[in-house]
Amino acid sequence: MQIYIMRHGEALTFAASDEERPLNDRGEQQSVEMARWLSQQLPDGNLDLVLVSPYLRAQQTWAACQTVMPTAKKVLTDEGITPYGDSEHVASYLRALIAVEKPSSVLLVSHLPLVGYLTAEFDADNQAPMFPTSSVSCIEFDPISEKSEVLWLKSPAQLMGYA
Repeated sequence: MQIYIMRHGEALTFAASDEERPLNDRGEQQSVEMARWLSQQLPDGNLDLVLVSPYLRAQQTWAACQTVMPTAKKVLTDEGITPYGDSEHVASYLRALIAVEKPSSVLLVSHLPLVGYLTAEFDADNQAPMFPTSSVSCIEFDPISEKSEVLWLKSPAQLMGYA
């Protein structure tokens, strides 16, 4: 099964609180383009389970993704996947959720530094990768053995040809 970990799109720098920072236009556009590309990578063309941070920019990223992705079977807003969520706890929760739900694909939309640390939780041989905004990593995860491997990490710059 695949676990996709996505960082929210580029957001405005300032808002009343960190939780309320909205996407800017570039962040919305990049999120849509990454979702369009990701939808072509889905093994069975579907997302079974989506977990989204409650922060505005993550919610808006998922909303932008939905404009070009297949409908997910189940979408949950998860308070534990905010910027300072505990990657070890989130990885354990995700493994347990996978054991119960038995999805073939999961997308998690969250923030730095959690997305980097969470990706590293599934690949102990590597350090936490950098995640530009709207970037997505793909992890191949075997629910029975709980072995996993990070297959790739793609950024908007790699797909759209700019730095």
